[in-house]
Amino acid sequence: MERPEDLAAAIAAAAGTLIAVLDSSASGHQVPPTQLRVLTLISSRAETNVNGLAELLDVVPSSASRLCDRLEATGLLRRVADPRDRREVRLVPTPAALALLGDLAERRRRAVQSVLDRMPGRTQHDLWLALVAFGRAATQSVPEKQTDPAAQTA
Repeated sequence: MERPEDLAAAIAAAAGTLIAVLDSSASGHQVPPTQLRVLTLISSRAETNVNGLAELLDVVPSSASRLCDRLEATGLLRRVADPRDRREVRLVPTPAALALLGDLAERRRRAVQSVLDRMPGRTQHDLWLALVAFGRAATQSVPEKQTDPAAQTA
């Protein structure tokens, strides 16, 4: 089987193309990409507060708070007291935000499917197998370097 000279570069290029396809599917939304990212992050992390969001975004808490202010003003985010510690405030996406994210996910799925539909069925299957294998390899723990016992005795 033929192997590309630089498989990692081919994968990086394909990832860039995939990102472009996904980004183009979001172009109809009025919510800026950074705000969409915030909504995506908090929708998958029920315990998120402003400080936690700032860490996830790698920004200072005041910047994260301003992002939240804008999302709250548009009705996409609520700040609610944490029931375990009322001094803490959780960030909660509103039903409108969840609907927006659901619509975006469906648009992205259709955009990717449109590209897949232009590929032969066998290639689609091979891609699926490769992506599953890549995902498994990415989640495996990296083994520590083993030293050769024979080399230690020499």
